[in-house]
Amino acid sequence: MTAPRALSPLPPPAAVPGPASPAPSTSLPSRVRQYYALTKPRVVQLIVFCAAIGMLLATPSWPEWRLVLPAVAGIWLVAAAAAAFNCLVEQRIDSRMARTAWRPTANGQLTPGQALVFSAILCAAGSALLWFAVNPLTMWLTFATFIGYAVVYTVVLKPMTPQNIVIGGASGAMPPVLGWAAIRGEVGPEALILCLIIFLWTPPHFWALALYRAEDYRRSGLPMLPVTHGFEFTRLHVFLYTLVLFAATLLPFISGMSGPIYLAAAIVLGVMFCGYAWRLWRGYSDALARRTFRFSIVHLSLLFAALLLDHYLGPLIA
Repeated sequence: MTAPRALSPLPPPAAVPGPASPAPSTSLPSRVRQYYALTKPRVVQLIVFCAAIGMLLATPSWPEWRLVLPAVAGIWLVAAAAAAFNCLVEQRIDSRMARTAWRPTANGQLTPGQALVFSAILCAAGSALLWFAVNPLTMWLTFATFIGYAVVYTVVLKPMTPQNIVIGGASGAMPPVLGWAAIRGEVGPEALILCLIIFLWTPPHFWALALYRAEDYRRSGLPMLPVTHGFEFTRLHVFLYTLVLFAATLLPFISGMSGPIYLAAAIVLGVMFCGYAWRLWRGYSDALARRTFRFSIVHLSLLFAALLLDHYLGPLIA
């Protein structure tokens, strides 16, 4: 077992030299890869996956592809725009952290102006696609999610409070609502239940990462929970949130939104997540924190996949 590292108080921000200018001879494929990296592909893939689940659950049969395709594309574009804007705003912070120093804005491969124009183009294209090919409600909800993540969370909350990920998690929990609105043209209680699940999932997911990256966050000057309140406090809160999350994951079954297939998956996955969090609380190690973080992604993916499986197979075996 690795004992938690003692963290010293936050130092005054160190003088960090500005990023080097990008090499003028950068090839087109390399430049495309740099812009693509700005979109945080893995994060956006999970966002689009959750939005697609919302679309599929919004109708008892298969939704119309004329809505699904532009909705997926539009949500991807706006989510990618938010990710690029996040990289722009956190350029200096990213350059101080081992986990993010490779990002094109942090290492100087792309200038702030290039990142800003790229983000604006993606956001405008995605918003236009949602407005004209899906419906205005989905466009406004998606744009509000962009503002919530790129501005409220990144600019205001993240550098201000250790509860940043809790409050800012509301925007990250919106994808199922966006998918539901794309098909139904409204926001139903079922979509809000899915939103609640992701909202409660976000803190234990992110704090598990923050635990083994605490030194990174200390150097960056960001007030993340392990830095401001210590390891033991953070580990306890990871465990408590997994308990509340477990209860919330039962709501689709309790409300009649899903059946026994989903219930069985929710119980198994919930017990496993709580087990990881319990072990993390009672006996910390960086390796366990990494496994907990990775399992949290598996947990959400399989939970929503089970919801989808139950949606289509449940009526056949009832």
